[in-house]
Parts: sequence; structure tokens; C-alpha cells
Amino acid sequence: MNEPSATHTVGASGRSRTARRLLTGLGVIVGGLLVIWATLATYYSNLPWFGLRLTLAVGCAAFSVWALWLDGRPRMRVAFAGLVTLVIAWEISIQPSHDRPWRAEVAVLPRAVIDGDRVRITGVRNFEYRSVDDFTARYVERELSLAHLTSVDFYISYWQRRVVAHTFVSFNFDNAPPVCISIEARPEQGEAFAAIPSLFKQFELIYVVGEERDLVRVRTEYRNEEVYRYPLVVSSAAAQRLFLVYLDRINGLADRPEWYHLLKNNCTINIARYANAAGREGRFDIRSIINGWADRALYDAKLVDGSMPFDELRQRSRIDEIAREVGDAPDFSRRIRSSAP
Repeated sequence: MNEPSATHTVGASGRSRTARRLLTGLGVIVGGLLVIWATLATYYSNLPWFGLRLTLAVGCAAFSVWALWLDGRPRMRVAFAGLVTLVIAWEISIQPSHDRPWRAEVAVLPRAVIDGDRVRITGVRNFEYRSVDDFTARYVERELSLAHLTSVDFYISYWQRRVVAHTFVSFNFDNAPPVCISIEARPEQGEAFAAIPSLFKQFELIYVVGEERDLVRVRTEYRNEEVYRYPLVVSSAAAQRLFLVYLDRINGLADRPEWYHLLKNNCTINIARYANAAGREGRFDIRSIINGWADRALYDAKLVDGSMPFDELRQRSRIDEIAREVGDAPDFSRRIRSSAP
């Protein structure tokens, strides 16, 4: 009988060591991610005292590092698993609410009443701005006919260059001004949106329904954001179905609060989700998360004008400069469309 060669034995041993190193490295990565998550979840928990939250978070991190990598005994790893389970249960128990001291621009939840072809929306935002934080809050009621809904526009607004953006939509009617709907985080007084806290139940969700002269102009004129508008290539029937999906979600959210989540319940992911509910056929696209590239995703999917190269379309779709020129004109919506592709 032939005995295994030394070369074969050494090769098998080397592969075994490589596999062990890979598993060890994977374990370190998974353990590190769990430590980071548990620490941040503790820090951003619903305890009202900053000092206690900070102390518990530091304690969580210190114990986790000691249990996983400094002590290393099996029972300490079991203790770490128990700690993570406790933090998960705590995090799940934190419930959203409509009853908080909201910032003025997100204080009112819209509602919709649908009666056949007729739609009545209350809580439509139409603020008069003097600066970002200085405005006269004003809400109006809109009466609309679904039969006159003809198209949808997709907006993308940048406050950072290209990678991160905010996206929202306008529904266009042939007998009335557009209705603009923006899916946003709902901060309280004294709060400002931040990405990491939004992963840990720090902001509720709101669908801001408003006039374009409010939702677009506050971004172009007062926040100095770079804003692009893309008419979507969809039928009027598809636009009407999408509008009804939005209205259903608006009423559902008014009845039952939800958490905003940067990766699961944000502006662009929900736009894609509702488009699918309205009949679009499409798979998940990472550009729903890295949403600064969302307009390119629409171009690739042939949902915006494809008669010209994307770079030209993007250049011609930019509206912030003309929006600043138009200002508070009554025909704001018509004039920002004057140079549309």
C-alpha cells in the first residue's frame, strides 16, 4: 500500500491552517460588529439620562472586549452572547410615538380622504420662508381628481457631493399645481438629522406633503442644495396607482407611527418599494442606499429620458439656479420646468 507523500501531508496541513485563520478572522469581524452594534444601541437607547447611557455604553464595550478577546473562556463568550441578547430585546421594546415635541416643519402629519375619483389631502405644507429656521408655518387642504393626474417627477437633492442625497417625488395634474411628497426623518425640537443615530430608533418617519414652492424652494434657496428634477417615463395610469400607494401609506403612518431607518425605511428605498407595489418590475439596486446615484439607476432602468447621454440629461435637469431666480413666484412650479429635457 502506498503511504501518503510528505508533500501531500504538508499541503493538507497548510490548507487546514489557512482555513483556521480565515475562521478566526471571520470570528473577529463578526464579534467586532456585534460589540459596536451593542455599544451604540445602548448609547442610543431610550434612557433619558445622557450620563447613564454613556456609562452603560462604555461598560458594554469594555466587558465585550474583555469577554471575547482578553479572557477568552467559553463561559465569558456565553456571557457576551447573553449581553447582546439583552440589548436586542431592549432595542426591540423601544416603540415609536406621535406624541413628541416636534420641530415645526414636521409637526403636522398629513391625511388623505379618497372618495372614488376625488382625493382630499389635509396638512399640505405651504410655509412662507425668510430663512431656514425663520418661517411662517402654514398648512392648506388640497382637493384633487385622480383622472387629472398625468405624470410623476423624481427629485434628487444634494447636500453632500454625489454619494448622499435626498430624493422625493411630485405628482403632476393637468388642472392643478403638483403635489410634492417627501419621505423624511421626523426630528424633535433641538434635534438635527444624523446618519448613525438614525440606525438606532432616534427618529420617527414622516411623509411631508407640500407645495413645490415649499419643499423644493427650501432646498434650493435656503439650504443651498443642488437639486435635479427628472420627469419619469410612466403612464398616467401608473402614476395614479403610485399616488394611491402613497396615500395609503400616509394614512397608515398617521394611524400608526414608524421609525425612520437609514438602511431600511428611508426616502429612496421607499420610493422603489412603492413603485414595485404600483406595478414596476425591478430588483433591489444598491443605489437605493447610496442614493446619490439614484438618478443614474433610473437612467439605466429607462425610467427617465434616454434620448441623450446621461451627463447631458443630468446637466439639463438641474433646477436650483432657476429656482433661486424664480423665488416665491406664484407660478414657481411652471417656471422651474421651463428648461426641462
